[in-house]
Amino acid sequence: MYFPRLRDLREDADMTQTQVAELLFTSQTVYSRYERGVLTIPVEHLIILADRYGVSTDYILGRTNKKKIK
Repeated sequence: MYFPRLRDLREDADMTQTQVAELLFTSQTVYSRYERGVLTIPVEHLIILADRYGVSTDYILGRTNKKKIK
């Protein structure tokens, strides 16, 4: 499944794929596959990224357009 917000959030945070991969303790190749939708992002990684970017997991997944968590 393709989640375009992964790339948008990463770029908004001025981070490279390598930096995000290090945050997730994975490789840049694996993270790139998340962004392109080749691999489904694990829940654990989704939560880490939501916390890092200050958004909800639903926002990353495209289930809402509200970025901020109340």
